[in-house]
Amino acid sequence: MKMVFKSKIKWIALLVLILSTGSLVIHLSITKFSTSSLVSYASKKDSGVDFPPLPEAQSVRYFRNKKLWGVVKSLESLQPYANPRSTYPVPHEKNNGYIYAKIFGGFEKIRSSICDLVTISRLLNATLVIPEIQESLWSKGISKKFKSFSYLYNEEQFIASLKKDVIIVKSLPDNLKAARKRNEFPTFKPKSTASPSFYIQEILPKLKKAKVIGLVLADGGCLQSALPPGMYEFQRLRCRVAFHALQFRKEIQVLGYLMVERLRAWGQPFLAFHPGLVRDTLAYHGCAELFQDVHTELVQYRRAQMIKRGSLKEELNVDSHLHRENGSCPLMPEEVGLLLRAFGYPPKTTIYVAGSETFGGQRVLIPLIARFTKVVDRTSMCSKQELFDLVGPETPLPVDSFKLPPHKSEKQLKEEWKRAGPRPRPLPPPPDRPIYHHEKEGWYGWITESNSEPDPSPMYLRRQAQRLLWDALDYIVSMEADAFFPGFNNDGSGWPDFSSLVMGQRLYESAASRTYRPDRKLLAELFNITREDMYHPNHNWTLAVREHLNKSLGEDGLIRQSLQSKPSSFLSHPLPECSCRISSAEFQTPIEGVDGRYLYGGEDECPEWMQHGQEAAPLESMGAERGKNDDESDYENDVVQQESDDTGGKSSLSLPMDQDDEWDPND
Repeated sequence: MKMVFKSKIKWIALLVLILSTGSLVIHLSITKFSTSSLVSYASKKDSGVDFPPLPEAQSVRYFRNKKLWGVVKSLESLQPYANPRSTYPVPHEKNNGYIYAKIFGGFEKIRSSICDLVTISRLLNATLVIPEIQESLWSKGISKKFKSFSYLYNEEQFIASLKKDVIIVKSLPDNLKAARKRNEFPTFKPKSTASPSFYIQEILPKLKKAKVIGLVLADGGCLQSALPPGMYEFQRLRCRVAFHALQFRKEIQVLGYLMVERLRAWGQPFLAFHPGLVRDTLAYHGCAELFQDVHTELVQYRRAQMIKRGSLKEELNVDSHLHRENGSCPLMPEEVGLLLRAFGYPPKTTIYVAGSETFGGQRVLIPLIARFTKVVDRTSMCSKQELFDLVGPETPLPVDSFKLPPHKSEKQLKEEWKRAGPRPRPLPPPPDRPIYHHEKEGWYGWITESNSEPDPSPMYLRRQAQRLLWDALDYIVSMEADAFFPGFNNDGSGWPDFSSLVMGQRLYESAASRTYRPDRKLLAELFNITREDMYHPNHNWTLAVREHLNKSLGEDGLIRQSLQSKPSSFLSHPLPECSCRISSAEFQTPIEGVDGRYLYGGEDECPEWMQHGQEAAPLESMGAERGKNDDESDYENDVVQQESDDTGGKSSLSLPMDQDDEWDPND
């Protein structure tokens, strides 16, 4: 009996061992196949770049869920039309003189400033010298292959495209260059709110007298956004500059569209998302408390700088949570992930994260990556060699060296610990713990040791210049995306931003494409409702999110954008000046604001040649409509198949413009 019992135990143990082994093999197989399609949000090595295969056929069509990717029907009649509508004489070489300019700032300020420069040159009947982009001067360490403008844009295309609007030259005549170096020409620093009358009354007389004037642009423009009704042609000129003449240099365009092809090669639409988490934006709007520890301190330091320079007239310490509820702060990536899931985007949706700067780094993107398996950026879609070829041959620079701080006694360390004060300034390590290397590098180093940020190193300046290229690549991808979602866009305060420029150009080129224009104030109220249980919202909350995001795609979103964004940035909402409507579409009753300008509607009728073209080539060809109901399955079943200022401002006339290319506009 005992032997039989032992025998049974052996057989049971053997059976359990076999079942355990089989279960382990099955689970490992499932894990292998379920992760084979994931895209890591990280840079890939040159030897192992695994891009999806490009389709053989050039024309790729998708049968997609219209509720997630379909066009906005109410905006299909809007077409891009920035051609002059009235007599528009070609500029004459015998004009009032030359205008040269220096542009400070990043990608958004540069793009907006160039559009205003061309408009001012036309207004003053002057010849424009290709502007100098200060962020991409040779002194910043960029390749000698490029001049400042050509580092980002195509000079020849820029000049040729605007030959009927403004005469543009690459440099001043030789006889005027020496006089410029001697600072013989008047120089002005106009505000981005300067009115046309300021240029006519203040600048034009000096231009006629001196024949050359210089402009210093540091506010993201030099002309007010809303021009008088009689100046619609100047608004259209802005559109022609921004949406046609300003083309990126060839290498940027080739790589940008190659990235788009690689994204589409996965066989499904993709959504572009710009977080808008930029240190300057966060500081300007008082959003420091959205972060923790050292990041909060960094934002507050930049805010103090803005207050000292006069670009911000507010208190240093503000309630960031109150600002967030007012809609002044960007949406956090975690919140955007929840919104997209609530709207119905499935976890397999491809999301391209745009923007050369995401303050807070990968840490703030973790919640978004956790909800969507395909979160990528330029480092995922390009090899290191492709990015290296884009910047061109650069002179080697010494890597920022790390220097150990001077040794401190135990008594000094204890005194520092007692005087550290409350957060957000990070506390120094306890006296009994050693100081680790990472706590003295970069941001951590100067914040814990000093009250002032160190001067930028040569490597930092080079990286700032390279950010122009990364923003250009992201701009192309954002323009070509099937949907675009901004974490932050210009709301009538501050300076131009990346998302507002993308939204404006998408509205111009393809008004019916899916461009979300969320109301951050309303969304803050919704998140406050479900803050205690964000990851398990109730059905009513989900329906409210869907209703708002659907409205933001159409007329409601456009009216809100016109009210809040257009007064400070025309390129963010170039309607109705730069568009027309197809006559066959339903008549849209124009909606006017309190100032008499059109908030929605009021576009001219498209010319016949455009209307015939629209009849011959519909805006989009799609498969059969999926179900008509609004339940969850309509959003989740996303199966994709592939077929073959009035007075302005001026500086002293003796500014040393050419003696110091690195002149600080805030001095």
